[in-house]
Amino acid sequence: MTTQRIASEKVVWTNIVDSTPHELAALRRSYPNIHPLNIEDITSHIERPKVDFQDDYIFVVMQFPKWDPVTRLTRGSEIDFIIGRGYLITVHDGVLKPLLTIFQRAAGDEDERQRLLGTTAGHAFYLLIDRLVDHIFPILGKVEYNIRSIEERIFDNIREEILIRDISLVRRDVYALRRIIRQQIPILEQIDRRRQNTPSDEEMEEYFGDLIDHIQKARDMIDEDAEVITSLSDTADTLLTHRLNGVIRILTTISVIFFPLTLITGIWGMNIPLPFMERENAFVIISVLMAAIVATMIFFFRKRNWL
Repeated sequence: MTTQRIASEKVVWTNIVDSTPHELAALRRSYPNIHPLNIEDITSHIERPKVDFQDDYIFVVMQFPKWDPVTRLTRGSEIDFIIGRGYLITVHDGVLKPLLTIFQRAAGDEDERQRLLGTTAGHAFYLLIDRLVDHIFPILGKVEYNIRSIEERIFDNIREEILIRDISLVRRDVYALRRIIRQQIPILEQIDRRRQNTPSDEEMEEYFGDLIDHIQKARDMIDEDAEVITSLSDTADTLLTHRLNGVIRILTTISVIFFPLTLITGIWGMNIPLPFMERENAFVIISVLMAAIVATMIFFFRKRNWL
């Protein structure tokens, strides 16, 4: 719940963390040209990425990934940007470290402040987005490390529930991260198409093409990760099915072998006259017969490659 400002001779950056109605009201008084609907969008915590081109500023809502160690899932953290002539406003929840680091460095270092705010608000906006996009790649690197770990262990004799859990967690994280990245690309493309009509002047024209290429690279990487983890999931399902079929085959073989033995013991267990019943070695004869049946069935199964 803080509003901080740093300024150069050309640009003022207002950074609002965990905005309150009081702070937004103060923002509206300081910048009466901001449309009330944009202020309403700032107060919404479920706003999808969007861009609004107004007469003298642009309003941008973007989301960038933030790893949640509790749920083991990457979630989107929203940042609202207002870019006008000579001013840049950011409103966010304060969980994205790159943005906090940039502001702290600019506040404490004159050279850093001039590099960030020494030209135009559009150029400052570009630099912020560029840093935030750069922050995506270490997260992608962690995802790829988790995928490689699964690849190395998938053929090991590990417990099925552990393998399924690990694949499911990584797969869920990949899809969440892909959804976040994909939603940002149309926003940057809209800004790039309209850059000549925005109040952020010619600086945006020079840099935004490279920025779009950068985030498209991140999208391509996460798309490849999605394909890989889907293939690993299919492979794991195949392996688990094969192992289950092996267990079922063994159990079925045991059941089939014991069926004639059960039949023989059931017949000779009846209280009626039967062959060998009067002989002293009847038990041995029946046992040998049962053993012969078992050996014959095992030989037949092996000959047919069922065992």
